[in-house]
Amino acid sequence: MDVLGIDACGKQGWVGIKLTDGAYAGSLVDVRLEALIERAGRVEAIAVDMPLGLVEKGWRTADLQARALLRARRSSVFLVPPRPVWWQLDYVAAGDLCHELTGRRPSRQAWALAPKLLEARACWLADERVHEVHPEVSFLALADGVPLAYAKKTWRGQNVRRHLLAAAGLTLPDELGEADRIPADDVLDAAAAAWSAHRIALGAAGRIPEVPEVDAEGRVIEIRY
Repeated sequence: MDVLGIDACGKQGWVGIKLTDGAYAGSLVDVRLEALIERAGRVEAIAVDMPLGLVEKGWRTADLQARALLRARRSSVFLVPPRPVWWQLDYVAAGDLCHELTGRRPSRQAWALAPKLLEARACWLADERVHEVHPEVSFLALADGVPLAYAKKTWRGQNVRRHLLAAAGLTLPDELGEADRIPADDVLDAAAAAWSAHRIALGAAGRIPEVPEVDAEGRVIEIRY
């Protein structure tokens, strides 16, 4: 059984980690998400580290609950603005509408996700294999519910994450091929997404929240792990 985990990686576009029966089976990098998914071939589940389902007003329950669970790592989960905000042309207009719909303006970090969020959302709407994940939630599950003490960009944090993946049977080799030039934290995030994709394919994955909200397009708004 093949699955794919994907993380956004700046100007390089997207990095994917492919698993076969839960074990590392290769990496892919592409500037376009749709192209990366097509190159992966036949996979049972695709987990993407990007907000996909959007509410019409207020904040997503998935983000609020994930932040509460992550405690020390809560800042890694952005509050995702409602759907109409993402169609605004600039940060000022988006901020004004977000304030109207939520009572707060979005962070610039969240707004910077707009191009990739809309790209990933289009793939999600077109392909039922695509699911939203958040790597820190996946690593929380890998660590038996204990939030990690070190951030993913630190030496200690990266080593802890790599060891957690290896303990679950997902050993990342020293040479990855296409992903060799991708920042280590993005590779680890894609691997965590792949671990969750394997659980999704097996029907063993958890979800936040337990009772998901529903997107305007009829798809559920949830973070899988």
